[in-house]
Amino acid sequence: MNRNQVLPQVLLSTDPSALSKVDFCALNPYKGEGFLAIAALPRVAKEASSIESGDGFCWRVETHFEDAHGGEPRQIVHLELNGRLHVVCQRCLKDCALDLKERRQYVMVATEAEADEYPIEAEQQEPLVASQQFDLLGTIEDEILLSLPLIPKHPEGACEPHASFFSDSSELSEAPEKPQNPFNILKNMKKN
Repeated sequence: MNRNQVLPQVLLSTDPSALSKVDFCALNPYKGEGFLAIAALPRVAKEASSIESGDGFCWRVETHFEDAHGGEPRQIVHLELNGRLHVVCQRCLKDCALDLKERRQYVMVATEAEADEYPIEAEQQEPLVASQQFDLLGTIEDEILLSLPLIPKHPEGACEPHASFFSDSSELSEAPEKPQNPFNILKNMKKN
């Protein structure tokens, strides 16, 4: 018997508060898509340098069940994210639009211990612990944050490095002075 054929597919709500309480312990497959504005993602909003109209992320989730070796079928979750976030470019210190596109796949497991024992070699599937109030919104936000570059920058050639606030541009062009060797003083004393 295939659960994907027998059980009806549950349509996920687009309301962010409903995405915080998805019952992944139910034996139903899920499907849903929508748009999340930056304001609905508080941790992502902290990373934003500015928020423009249209900034946010389109999301799409679809689940199905796969047979597990010698056990209950496991629910597989496919997550797709596509969106834009404005951050500070670390080269020019001006606003920079980042377009992000991510695809992830997870396997739902029953306990934390089962998640810890999940084989690391299975890089294409990350284990998540199923619960009756699973925070899908938090998982979406985690994936957005993990996909941000460590040092956000405009594409090469699109901006100029920022001039330092602490030095004059004429000082930058001069060659630094060579420090004096302290033993030269001793050498000069010996000559006298």
